[in-house]
Amino acid sequence: MTQEQSRPRTEIDRIAEDHLDAEVELSPITATYLGLPGHESDLDDLSPAGFEAGSQLRRRTLAALDGATPVDDVDRVTLEAMRERLGLAEEIHAAGLDLQQINVIASPMQSVRDVFDLMPTDTADDWATLATRLAKVPTALEQWTESLTAAATKGAIAPLRQYERCIEQCADLTAPDGYFAGLLAGATLEGGAALPDSVAADLQRSVEAAAQAHRDLATRLGALRRDRAPQEDACGREAYELYSRDFLGARVDLEETYAWGQEELARITAEMAAVADRIRPGATVKEAIAALDADPRYQLHGTDALREWMQTTADEAIRLLDPHVDIPEPVRTIECRIAPTETGGIYYTGPSDDFSRPGRMWWSVPKGVTEFGTWRELTTVYHEGVPGHHLQVGQTVHRKELLNRWRRLASWTSGHGEGWALYAEWLMAELGHMDDPGNRMGLLDGQSLRAARVVLDIGVHCGFEAPAEVGGGAWTYDKAWDFLSAHANMDEGFLRFELDRYLGWPGQAPSYKIGERLWLQLREETARREGADFDLKAFHRRALDIGGVGLDTLRTAVLGD
Repeated sequence: MTQEQSRPRTEIDRIAEDHLDAEVELSPITATYLGLPGHESDLDDLSPAGFEAGSQLRRRTLAALDGATPVDDVDRVTLEAMRERLGLAEEIHAAGLDLQQINVIASPMQSVRDVFDLMPTDTADDWATLATRLAKVPTALEQWTESLTAAATKGAIAPLRQYERCIEQCADLTAPDGYFAGLLAGATLEGGAALPDSVAADLQRSVEAAAQAHRDLATRLGALRRDRAPQEDACGREAYELYSRDFLGARVDLEETYAWGQEELARITAEMAAVADRIRPGATVKEAIAALDADPRYQLHGTDALREWMQTTADEAIRLLDPHVDIPEPVRTIECRIAPTETGGIYYTGPSDDFSRPGRMWWSVPKGVTEFGTWRELTTVYHEGVPGHHLQVGQTVHRKELLNRWRRLASWTSGHGEGWALYAEWLMAELGHMDDPGNRMGLLDGQSLRAARVVLDIGVHCGFEAPAEVGGGAWTYDKAWDFLSAHANMDEGFLRFELDRYLGWPGQAPSYKIGERLWLQLREETARREGADFDLKAFHRRALDIGGVGLDTLRTAVLGD
């Protein structure tokens, strides 16, 4: 069914959309992330009561779904997807894993800060709304501490390392040259005009309150860290199985996947050595990378040049992909930006429901970094833009005549999304757009990192024996560092952050490479079944039209099993 074929709204559609409406009432941060208006001045209730309200909503929706009968294949996918997503969230809530969540990248602390990046700042009213929301940061962070404390009293507390790193992030945000100082210094209207005096005064009060709230948060986290946080980084096999299912929307054999990760890493390492020889005959991988970094053809100087290159490359990819994927007209616009933070991350935020806010690729440039190498990052632009996240998310948002709002806007699974984005990188290579040896090395270097973290993440958290290259036996932080740094050619600061991320966010990092594996298996199985009738462009369209469901649900929907 295409967008041109209007589909009547069903009872299951109504249940799904009612759930989404209730969810964004409980989570204004989610509303802003999804581009749904009406909640811009508020933040989530991050107290135990807020988490319990989310649980009650999920249970009501699941009960309503039990009484509903699907009328077509779209309904059947919605039913399976919602039962899987909401049911698993309830398992995680029952285990107390949601209340204890603190990590360096995706816990409530980061969500509260990150939401301000998505708010418009063109007009005085925009800034007034932002100031109103910013003034509520102290309450939100106090509520979050209450949840962490409640979890800790039941013995559920995240590792010491995550507390320490989040305390450091509080210091960075509130430093004289940190985020809050930069927000205040850069507060102007569109065109550079000054804010009205009353708005400027409100903003200053709100910024000062939010900054002080982060200083106070650091003190409270320090007390929890001292009193209760364990030294051990591993979450354990039982919790890891829940996390893995959450990020994949699929059950995988963890032992088999751990072994496959090591085999895949060895394959990528061998190909990197072959490409290094193409770059400079006889060179090692590290010598080839040094040559690429020194090659003026791949160099960008300054963030303005980086942003311009991102935009030009992302726009060109849309033209290149026309013969191989359907790209709806609104999705042909992507906006590339330098993020206001300095973490080193590169990420994508989807368009609003009406596409008035376009899909955006963000580059968070570390402090002091002014030189960039395109050989390493071309594959990243394909990952975040087209044919990666921007096509995947934008196409789903566009399918209003086919999918309900929950399916289009809120159904997201990391293994589906990040797996597709890695698949998209390989697709560009298959189509001949990564033949340049430098760009090919960039693709493989990224793949090496993704394969290494399959091994590291599963091995550490499940207690599997470490690879022989780091001495075998039990994983330790030092073995994890040696393994990661041997298979990733990046700055130490970035890799230290990455390792902290894996240790504090179990199951997420492997979902990229495992998701890619499952996407490739799905394509191969579809091609085998369809034989000479298999059409790659049609496969892409059919699979992406289903939206961001779990990978087991996706497989069933595509293959009809």
